[in-house]
Amino acid sequence: MTPTRKRRLHLNVQSSYPGHPAGWRTEEGRRLPGEDIAHIQAVARVAEKALFNTVFLADSPSMTDTGEAPTRSLDPVVLLAAAALATERVGFILTASTTFTHPYNLARQILSLEQLSKGRFAWNIVTTTDERASGNFGMSKMPPPAERYAIAADFTDAFVKLCDSWEDAALTGDPQTGVWADISRIHAIDHKGPYFSISGPMQVPRSPQGRPMLVQAGSSPIGRDFAARYADAVFTVQTVREEAIAYYSDVKSRIRGRGRDPDKVAILPGLSLVMGGTEKEAHARLDWLDQIANDRSTLETFANSLGLEACDLDYDKPFPEHLLASVEEGDWLRRSTGHNQAKLRLLKEPTLTVRQIIARGSGGHFRLVGTPEQVADFMEDWADAGAADGFNLFLDVYPSGLASFAEHVVPILQRRGRHRTEYEGPTLRDHFGLERPANRLISNPRDLTPSS
Repeated sequence: MTPTRKRRLHLNVQSSYPGHPAGWRTEEGRRLPGEDIAHIQAVARVAEKALFNTVFLADSPSMTDTGEAPTRSLDPVVLLAAAALATERVGFILTASTTFTHPYNLARQILSLEQLSKGRFAWNIVTTTDERASGNFGMSKMPPPAERYAIAADFTDAFVKLCDSWEDAALTGDPQTGVWADISRIHAIDHKGPYFSISGPMQVPRSPQGRPMLVQAGSSPIGRDFAARYADAVFTVQTVREEAIAYYSDVKSRIRGRGRDPDKVAILPGLSLVMGGTEKEAHARLDWLDQIANDRSTLETFANSLGLEACDLDYDKPFPEHLLASVEEGDWLRRSTGHNQAKLRLLKEPTLTVRQIIARGSGGHFRLVGTPEQVADFMEDWADAGAADGFNLFLDVYPSGLASFAEHVVPILQRRGRHRTEYEGPTLRDHFGLERPANRLISNPRDLTPSS
C-alpha cells in the first residue's frame, strides 16, 4: 500500500514588527530610526535562504503605533520594492486598504512591482477598522462593516479586471517593426460598479504570474465569505486547536460553496515563536525578553488599550476577573475582530499573569515557546488535524530569530517532507502550487485599436 504523501507547509514571515515587543531592543535585533529598508532587505534575504513562500508587510492608513516599537513607517510600496530588488525568488505580500485607496492606482503600483520582481507579489486586502484613518481622508466617520465589504468587493472586481486588461502577448517590443505594444490586445474594462466606475485599460502589462495573488484575513462571517470569494490565501488568528479546526473547515466549505477548489486556497494561522536548544533555554530566552519589555510604560500602554489604569493591574497576577465585564463593553472590541477576540480569550485565561499576557504581545497569535523539534511537531500536528495549510510566522527577534528558524527548524521540516528543498518556479503562484490564471477579459474584449 502506497503511503499517503505528506502535504508541504506554506511558510510566510511577518516582517513589520517582531513577535516579541522587546525584540527590537536587543543587541541582536537592534533597529535605529531610518533603518526600515535595510531591515526588510535583511529579513527577505533570510526568508529566501529558508525557501519561504512570502514575506508579509502589514500596514495601516493611520498612525496606530504606541511609539514603543518600530511597527511601520515608510510606504510599503517603497519598502517591498527595495526588498524585491535584494532577492530573486521569495514572494512578497503588500497590504492596502480598499476603503482609502483607488483600484486604478493600486493596480498600477502592484503590477509595477510584479514587473520589477518578475511575478512575486500578492495583495493583502483590508477594509480598515481603525476610526482614526477616516480623518486622514476627509471622512467624518468610517463606513459600517457591511458597506466596507461591499466597497471591497467592487474594488477587487475592478482590480482584477485592470490586471487582465493586457493580454499576455500584448507587449511585443519589436525594434524591427517599431511596434512596442499590440494595441488590439489591450482592452478597456468599462467597469461600472456601485462604488467605482473605471474605463481602463491599465498602463502596465499583465503580470508574469498572470495575476497578483490575493490574500485576506476574514474572521467575521462577512469576512469569511469575502475570503471564500476572492482569496488565494487566508490569514487567521487562532489560539485554540479545536477552534482552528472549526475555522478551517468553515472557510473551506464556503470556498467550495463558491464553486472554487478549497485545496487551492491556503489557510495560514499566525504563529509567534520563541526558540531555544532545549525547552529550558527557550523559556529562559522568553524571560530575558520579558524583563526587557516589562517596564512601567508597557503596563500603562496595555492598561490604556483596555480603558484601564496601570494601577488596576498587577504584573504577576492574572487579569482581574471583576474588570472583565467593563473591558468587554469597551470600544476596542469592535475593532479588528480576530485579534481582539483572541486578546479577550487571553484576559479570561486564569493561568496567565498580566506579565505573560503582555509578553505574548497582549493577545493575538498563538505563542509557542520550545525547541525546533517542538515547533516542527506543532506545525505538523495542526496541518494533519485540518487546522492549517501553513503558517504566518512571527519571530521574537529579527533577523536573528528568523535565521535560527532557517538553521534549525527548516532542516527538520525538509527531512519530514514538509518543506521544499528548492523553489518550484520563479513566481509566487509557483510557490503556492497554483496555476497561471486565464485572462478573464479575453472572451469578450473591447478592441481599443484607434479608429481612423
